Amino acid sequence: MFFTGFSGNLFVIVVIGKRRKKNGRLVDTFVINLALADLVFVFTLPLWAVSAHYDEWPFGETLCKISSFIIAVNRFSNIFFLTCMSVDRYLAVVRLMDSQFLRSSNCAQITCGVVWIISFFLGIPSLVYRQLKDNTVCSEDLKSSFVQGMNLLTIFLTFLLPVLILSLCYGSILVNLRRHSHTAANSRAEARRRNSVKIVFAIILAFLVSWLPFNLFKAVQVIVMMCMGDLSRETREIVLSGLTLSCCLAFLNSCVNPAIYFFLD
Repeated sequence: MFFTGFSGNLFVIVVIGKRRKKNGRLVDTFVINLALADLVFVFTLPLWAVSAHYDEWPFGETLCKISSFIIAVNRFSNIFFLTCMSVDRYLAVVRLMDSQFLRSSNCAQITCGVVWIISFFLGIPSLVYRQLKDNTVCSEDLKSSFVQGMNLLTIFLTFLLPVLILSLCYGSILVNLRRHSHTAANSRAEARRRNSVKIVFAIILAFLVSWLPFNLFKAVQVIVMMCMGDLSRETREIVLSGLTLSCCLAFLNSCVNPAIYFFLD
């Protein structure tokens, strides 16, 4: 997964970086930043692979905090960039004449900068509250009310709210494309626009499939602990097994995006 994610995202950055110099699309700005976030994230995968193999965290508390912080920043920035891409496609297809400023290169770069700043800020709790328990386990204190609240806020910000925005954007896009499918003046421009919509839609679909199981298991874990104070042994084993498997699926998302660019672009 590490080599696939590293080489794939590096390939995306190089290819789209060269294309932007010639005749790049505005959405490529968000694609490059998304690939950069995934590229940094994959460097943490060997640490977690070793930890899973030996069933302990042998790298000390500092790397525990840093790797958890990187994962948190990646999670926030990933979905924020996807949301920006969807809004950009909405503006390009539905509100093209009303969004000249919002779809400028400078505005896109400023938006990416704001996304990184917000993601770093939201990742700070992972840097602070992640710790090494019994010198073997890198985890957070799930009994802490602050950690529970942050987990629910994270689920809302990285899944529920974005899914609502994505649904509204793509619902409007599909209605608009169907309405104007036979009246497009420039068939080449229309085909290019449809292709970019298809790519962004595929990336978002991959994200939803990758992260939905993890968010469900995480929500169950937090809500049950908030209501009951602790999990029963059987429930804990089921939830932990579900989180482990769904976490692997979520991590796989960083390898899927480059494949989507390669086959659809």
